[in-house]
Amino acid sequence: MTMIKTRDDTELYVKDWGRGRPVILLHGWPLTCDTWDDFAMVAAESGFRAISYDRRGFGRSDQPWQGYDYDTFSDDLADVIAATEAEDAALLGFSMGGGEVARYMSRHGGKGISKAALIASVVPYMLQTSDNPAGVPQSVFDEMAKGIREDRAHFFADFFKSFFGVGVFTGSVSDEVLDWSFNQTMMAGLKPTLACAKAFATTDFRPDLTSFRVPTLIIHGTSDQTVPIDISARAAAAMIPGSKLIEYDGAPHGLFASNKEQLAKDLMTFLRS
Repeated sequence: MTMIKTRDDTELYVKDWGRGRPVILLHGWPLTCDTWDDFAMVAAESGFRAISYDRRGFGRSDQPWQGYDYDTFSDDLADVIAATEAEDAALLGFSMGGGEVARYMSRHGGKGISKAALIASVVPYMLQTSDNPAGVPQSVFDEMAKGIREDRAHFFADFFKSFFGVGVFTGSVSDEVLDWSFNQTMMAGLKPTLACAKAFATTDFRPDLTSFRVPTLIIHGTSDQTVPIDISARAAAAMIPGSKLIEYDGAPHGLFASNKEQLAKDLMTFLRS
C-alpha cells in the first residue's frame, strides 16, 4: 500500500501487487478498490502487476470538497500512472470506472495504455435526453439523491440487493458480501457519494469513444438493474471500432462478486491475447 499525491494535492490510497505488465483497476460507485482484490490476486499470481486505488472521496483516499468530475478523475488516473511508472498497461474500469477509462483515452490520449476493458460500465451515456431517449430519466437519479440524503445507510442496504441481483440472479452473493459492500460504502464522504452519482448519471461519454484505439473488451450482465445493458454495453460496443462484447446471461451489476470466476477467466484471456 502507498499514498500518491495528485496534481491538486489530494492523496489517493493505492495497492500495487505483483510484477510484470501493469493492469490498472478502477472501481465502481460507491465502493473501493477492495472490490478488485479477487481479480488482482489472480492477475498478480499470473505474472501481471495489479494496480488499484480508491477514487478520491472513497475508501482510504482523501475526501476533498471539489474534484468529482470526470476530467479530474482522469487527471487522477494520469497521476497514478505517472507515479507508478506504469507503461504498456491494460486499463480496466468497472461501472463508473468505465467513464474514467473513456475520459482518459480522450483527455490524455490513452498515454501508456495498450488495452482497455469496460465491465458493467456506465459508458456511453446514462441520462435520458432528447438525443438519448432510451436513457434513464432524471427523476430516477433525483430519487436516488433524495434517498441518500434522507438516510444513506438505509438507502444502500436496499441498493445492494439490486446491485447483486439478490432474489433474482440464481446463486448471487452471500449476506456477508452485502455487508462487506455496505461497509465500504459507508467509508465514503456524503459529498463525494452524491457528486459522483451526479457525474456518472449526467456525463456524456459518446464523444470520448472515438479515442479508443486499442483492443477493447466490454463485459456486461443481461439482467443488470443498475446500469441496463442496452443503453451501456451494447451501445458502447456499437460505437467503439473493433471492440468485443461478452454478455453474461442473467447476470446482475456486481459481476466482481456474482460472477468472479467467469470474469477472471475472461479478463485473463483478454490480457494474455
